[in-house]
Formats: sequence, C-alpha cells, structure tokens
Amino acid sequence: MLDFIGSLLGTLAAFVAVLGLVIVIHELGHFSVAKLFGVKIDRFSIGFGKTLWSRIDRSGVEWRLAALPLGGYVKFSGDLDVTGVPDREGLDALREQIVVEQGPGAERAYYHFKPIWQRALVVLAGPVANFLLAITIFAVLAMAMGETVLLKPRIGSVEAGSPAAAAGFQVDDLIVEADGRRIERWEDLQLHISGRAGQPIRFEVDRAGQLVDLTATPGAREVQSEIDQSTVRMGYLGVGPSQSRADYEVHRYNLPQALVFGVRQTGGILDSTLTYLGRIFTGRESGDQLSGPIGIARASGAIADHAITGAQSFGEGALRLFFSLLTLAGLLSVAVGFFNLLPVPILDGGHLVFYAYEAVARRPLNAQFQEAGFRVGLALLVGLMLFATWNDLNKLNLFAFLGGTS
Repeated sequence: MLDFIGSLLGTLAAFVAVLGLVIVIHELGHFSVAKLFGVKIDRFSIGFGKTLWSRIDRSGVEWRLAALPLGGYVKFSGDLDVTGVPDREGLDALREQIVVEQGPGAERAYYHFKPIWQRALVVLAGPVANFLLAITIFAVLAMAMGETVLLKPRIGSVEAGSPAAAAGFQVDDLIVEADGRRIERWEDLQLHISGRAGQPIRFEVDRAGQLVDLTATPGAREVQSEIDQSTVRMGYLGVGPSQSRADYEVHRYNLPQALVFGVRQTGGILDSTLTYLGRIFTGRESGDQLSGPIGIARASGAIADHAITGAQSFGEGALRLFFSLLTLAGLLSVAVGFFNLLPVPILDGGHLVFYAYEAVARRPLNAQFQEAGFRVGLALLVGLMLFATWNDLNKLNLFAFLGGTS
C-alpha cells in the first residue's frame, strides 16, 4: 500500500513539474511580448483557484501562485469579455470608461487598443515560446550526451515477405530521402515510417553509388512501450539497420550543431503530429493514440520509474530522472504549442482568426458571433478531452475490469 501511495505521489509530482514548466513558458511568451509593446497587465498567475502567494511589482503586475498548479494565465487590463476580442460597441464602451477614469490617451496602454499586428504577435508568442522551449531542451540534451553514436540509414537486413522486400529494398542500400525529405540517421527513417502505415512512401536509395527510386507502403504493427507497457500502432517496413562499424559515427555536438539538432527534432515531431491528424481525418487512423491528462500523468510516472530503476546511486538516478522528464517536457511543449495554434475560438489560433477577420473587415467580429464561436470551441475541446480520456482509460483496461472481463 505504501509503495502504491509513493508511486502515485511520484507520478503526480512528475506530471505537475512537466506540465507546469510547459504552461508557464507558454504564458511567459504572451507576457513578454505584451510587455515589449507596453501593454498594461493586471496579473500573471501560475495555477488556478485559491491564492497561496502573491505580490505586486513596481509596474503594477500581480504575480500569483495558486493552489491548483495545472496551468496558468496572463490577465490584461480591461480584458473582461469571455472571448478576449470585444466587438466595436464593447471597445467604445471600454474606451469611454478608461478615459473617464484615467484621462484621454490612457487607453493606448490597453491590449484591445493596440494595433492588430501587435495583438497578433502577443497571441502568437505563446506557441512560439513552446517551440523555442522544445528546441532549447533538445539542444541541451544533445550537448549533455557528450559523444553520441549516430547510426546511418543503411539497411543491414530485409525481412522476407515484408513491405520492404516487396518494394525491392536490398541489403547495403543507403536510404537518402523519403518523400523528398533528407534521411541522415536511422532514427529519421523510423520517425518517418512510424506514422504512415498503409501510405505509399517514395524512397531514394544509394545502391553501390547509384541512386535508385523505390516506393514502399508500410504495414502496421502493435508495438508495446518499454516504459509504460502501453500498446501503440506503428508503421513498419521490415528492415533492420546495418551492424557494420563503418555505419556508426561518434559525434559531439557544439552549440550551433545542438541548436540545429533541436530545430530538426522539433520539426520532426510537428511533422509526425500533422501526419497523424491528417490520417485521422482521412479515415486511415482511428485516433485511439490520442492521450489526455491521464495519459500524460501515466507517462510521466512511468518515465520517472524507468529512469530511477537500475541506477547505481542516488545521484545517477536523479540525473537520469531529470533528463528523462526534460525529454518529456520537450515533447509536450511541441504538442502544447501546436494545439494552441489550432483555429478554435477559445485557443490562440482562434484569436488569430478573429484578428484576420478584423484586419480584412476593418472592424472586430460581432460579439454574438464571437460568443457563438467561443461556445462551439469550448464544446469541441471538451469533446476532444473526453475522447482522449476514454482512450487513456481503455489503455488502463479500466472498462474490462469494471465489466468483469479479462
């Protein structure tokens, strides 16, 4: 029982630490660019609910730490409308109120009276901050690895009857490109194939010094995670890497190379995410791999346990745990940045859509349409959250347990 409680507390602590870092950086992105443009800000809150600690700085911003540390927010002065984009009547009323209370010209410090391009950059800064965090994390990890062994994408074996065999791949083929994208490491090949089961891929391979074009359609396999034992459906070709020492390269990253590595990793994750979502909308994937807070918490705890298990000392365990959770934070930061750019009214992407309309129509969208969009967006997010939670519970076999089945 004590072991279970300890494991649960460890899982919650890891989850809060990872999610908290990602959300705080997201909100700091909004905050920093707003400050750059002289926007008047009332509050920066880490967490929601009851205030545990707060102080007001010299610029009048209240810095708050709240009881529920699952997120955060920035509150701009005068930001009272639920959508955050008042219509023309709302803006006129707000301007009149500010002028009466603070005098003419005071409204220019308020977010809603800033030029559209500045407001758009403030909104965009949150997701961009997440992408920059991910790039930084992956770059730090690359440099912290010291000497890293990179494996060239040279084929060492071809599985009989596999998609690769049917496409004509041969041992010693060096994969150069996949769908026009450069493939430099075996990991690049795995990442490109994993989310494209049943989708033809055009390959360019170097075969004994000559370039050969091949087209292969990956099959699908259920793969069990070594960390949390969850099952994931992934594409496969049926090829194995070369074991020749000549195809292993020992590499040490300097700062510029590490930053390039971070950009590539972040771009690869975004590409995989877009591919997976595209396959859901085209009916090629069921969407059962989408995860919500339960899945993220479970992954955080499993990664923490996996990192600590086998450590020879407390220091080694702590270091492995730190780097493992840092990797998860990088992955989650890309996901949060991408998710917030979706054109859903309640998200940053939805605000950008409203601003695009305002730029073209030369006036904000009517408040009734904004409120309707807000309600639809909220319904979509709740539906998506429920669907992701259903997936998480299915992976825990909770429904089979409640139903008395095995």
